[in-house]
Amino acid sequence: MTNAQGARKERVGTVVSDKMDKTVVVAVERFKRHRIYHKAIRLTQKYKVHDENNEARSGDVVRIVESRPLSKEKRWRIAEIVQKTALASEERALVKQLGADPTAQAPASATAATSEPTAEVKADASTTEDAAEE
Repeated sequence: MTNAQGARKERVGTVVSDKMDKTVVVAVERFKRHRIYHKAIRLTQKYKVHDENNEARSGDVVRIVESRPLSKEKRWRIAEIVQKTALASEERALVKQLGADPTAQAPASATAATSEPTAEVKADASTTEDAAEE
């Protein structure tokens, strides 16, 4: 084994998705030199990471550690949130202040008022114009 007994792998990455319950997707970037051209190549690996309290949000920088398998693809857990996204913290403060769910959709009446007329309404308008010309 390359790791000593009990030593766990650690990575630092950015949360790219927090849409699942108690799970986030973390992108970890590393650089590698091309073996012939010696150009630095950016490689990104995505990990599904356990987030017990649903604390991490998209854009947060987190430190993750290896753990036992928690599901088919989840073998990492969040050790700490290194840096919170400024936008996410402002959004959380606004949600607390308003007491509203940010994922809730607008009422149907509001979307209907702003949308364009349907094809049926346009067809009715053209038939009334034809009748008026005759």
